[in-house]
Amino acid sequence: MVARGKTGKAREELVFLPLGGTGEIGMNAYLYGFGPARDRRWLMVDLGVKFGSEREPGVDVILPDMAFMEAERHALEGLVLTHAHEDHLGAVAYLWERLGMPVYATRFTAALLMNKLEEAGLEEEVPLHIVEPGDRFALGPFDIELVRVNHSIPEPNALAIRTDAGTVVHSGDWKIDDAPVLGERIDEARLREIGAEGCLALVCDSTNAMREGHSPTEEEVAASLTSIIARAKARVAVTTFASHVGRLETVARAAHEAGRQVVVAGRAMNTVIEAARHSGYLRDVPDFQPADAFGYLPPEKVVCLCTGSQGEPRAAMARIADDSHPSIALEAGDLVIFSSKTIPGNEKAVIEIENKLAARGVEIVTSDDALVHVTGHPRRDELRQLYDWLRPGMLIPMHGEMRHMMEHAKFAREQGIAATQVVTNGEVLRLAPGAPEIVDEAPSGRLFVDGRLIVSEHAAAIRDRRKLSFVGMVAVSVIVDGRGDLVGEPQIAMEGVPAEDENATPMADIVLDVVEEVMEGLPRARRRDRDLLAETLRRAVRRAMALHWGKKPLCRVMIHQQ
Repeated sequence: MVARGKTGKAREELVFLPLGGTGEIGMNAYLYGFGPARDRRWLMVDLGVKFGSEREPGVDVILPDMAFMEAERHALEGLVLTHAHEDHLGAVAYLWERLGMPVYATRFTAALLMNKLEEAGLEEEVPLHIVEPGDRFALGPFDIELVRVNHSIPEPNALAIRTDAGTVVHSGDWKIDDAPVLGERIDEARLREIGAEGCLALVCDSTNAMREGHSPTEEEVAASLTSIIARAKARVAVTTFASHVGRLETVARAAHEAGRQVVVAGRAMNTVIEAARHSGYLRDVPDFQPADAFGYLPPEKVVCLCTGSQGEPRAAMARIADDSHPSIALEAGDLVIFSSKTIPGNEKAVIEIENKLAARGVEIVTSDDALVHVTGHPRRDELRQLYDWLRPGMLIPMHGEMRHMMEHAKFAREQGIAATQVVTNGEVLRLAPGAPEIVDEAPSGRLFVDGRLIVSEHAAAIRDRRKLSFVGMVAVSVIVDGRGDLVGEPQIAMEGVPAEDENATPMADIVLDVVEEVMEGLPRARRRDRDLLAETLRRAVRRAMALHWGKKPLCRVMIHQQ
């Protein structure tokens, strides 16, 4: 039923609908809707990815399911990107053809997005509009203003989204850095002005809501890295997030002060450097050298900037640790600095790389050992400051796992923000009129990039692949004649299954015996039913595997009739 006002006209509502990014870190995709329930116009903020893990074997990239927005694409005014991190823009090239909306981004963000659009063959298709920090523009009923914040990438922005129902500030990823290496400090004055105008709601980053204090500045990290590199006796390698242009500049300046040249290893880092220079950054630092320069520079004259701080198996640092990089090798006495934070889920991969390096006598420095990295997200003192500037009527946590968002809501209430609401992907939260309330639910979920295909998270192939990684597979091929009798010997193929049981009996013989027993014991009429015969054999083989191995593999039975 559509809510109506006193005049009988359908009531205009302002709603918030996350399709990714709540209850998780990554895959950010947020919708704001304005208008009557049956005739809303929509604004999308960010469209990002997550990366696959052991739970999704063979899947590199995970996307938010846009089924709801595909059905409403006629009402989608546009997509505004807050910044250029993969978890905020990485899904655009995969999903744009399903949505067809104009995209708005700052110069650096647009440069990185264009690289992805070119790879997808969409560079001439997507209407990409360049906006500047501080710009204000209208998309349908939404009046949008970009407000400068600080983060670990150039040109991060919060969005002030004005509607007839009130103003929402969408924080994006942010922190307060009083001494940033790139760009200016967060625009405190403008945020205070927006607060004075009236801020209906703050939809806010929750990543560090459980951490007390104020995050250190990039200037402090720069001083620490400069000192560490100056003291190094041999080769130095620094691995960090490829998109952290400020950190790349810090390493370049530290290397220059130490009389060293910077070699860059990793496609993603070279792409970011090119986009940064195109956008006006990194122009006052010494030239970077290609990876093959590493081999002829003296050990005390080189710093290598590497991709792979998260243990990515194909990135430069993993290949260096495996001693398989074509241009770069490290040895005892060299130094590797992990100038990054390990994202939850990547710990095993990072530790494996560190152990391989340590086994060769390479010295390792991480953020546990020295100030070589700072977060790009706000701790509690910074959250408190933003609340004070904006004085929001309500607080909606986003960008965090459930424990982060719940703690953020609790903290906001402790700071005097009475109205808080934790919302998860797919829930439609009414922001106005009235108190925040979940009023509807939209389809949500995940899509997997599986090779060249985009498939549902519920796809049987992904489910089977996950099971295969635990229990393997047995395939049985049987030929029967018109009477239902065996013709020749059944063919058995096994993958991921032990060769023998505990009594040294070959597993293939066990399966063969089971097939022959079923064929002998099953009435001829039932053997002529191909589907029935295949299912009976499948069940019998799985039971035998459970008895002799203790696991039930996937089992496929193919019946061929002669």
